[in-house]
Amino acid sequence: MAQKKRTRSTSRGRADGAQAVRDSAQKIWLAGLGAFERARDEGPRMFDGLVAQGRTMGARAVGMADQALKSVRGVKYDGGRWDKIEHVFEERVARSLKRLGVLTRDQVEELSGQIRELNQSLQALAMAAVGPMAKPAARTHGPRKARTKARRPTRKAGSRSRAKRAAS
Repeated sequence: MAQKKRTRSTSRGRADGAQAVRDSAQKIWLAGLGAFERARDEGPRMFDGLVAQGRTMGARAVGMADQALKSVRGVKYDGGRWDKIEHVFEERVARSLKRLGVLTRDQVEELSGQIRELNQSLQALAMAAVGPMAKPAARTHGPRKARTKARRPTRKAGSRSRAKRAAS
């Protein structure tokens, strides 16, 4: 008996829950239809209102842009201020490059000069070592002839290959 009472209350609870879901869905549907109707009725008026608001906002934006342009044109150029900013920026970039181990322009030029000096020293040493010895003679004979591939012997007309003989 106890089991029957449980099933009746459970089925009744399920029915109430399903009815609540149906009612909620019905209300959502009706709200959507109401919104659609209102948009259809008030849509043109709302559109015209938005156009009017856009015009006023556009006029204000143009006015503000003109005012900003006039204020920028009215400011005198202070070269010292920009030079100071540029100097600070260059110092920070140089400091960052130094931390990364990147060479500066002056360091690269100094290394290039040292490389030039080393090359000159090596050339002078090479000339001093070769000076007493005679230079090797230039080749008197012409360029080497290109090698040709060795030809394989041709087969006799009547001979058959091993594969053909094995197949027959």
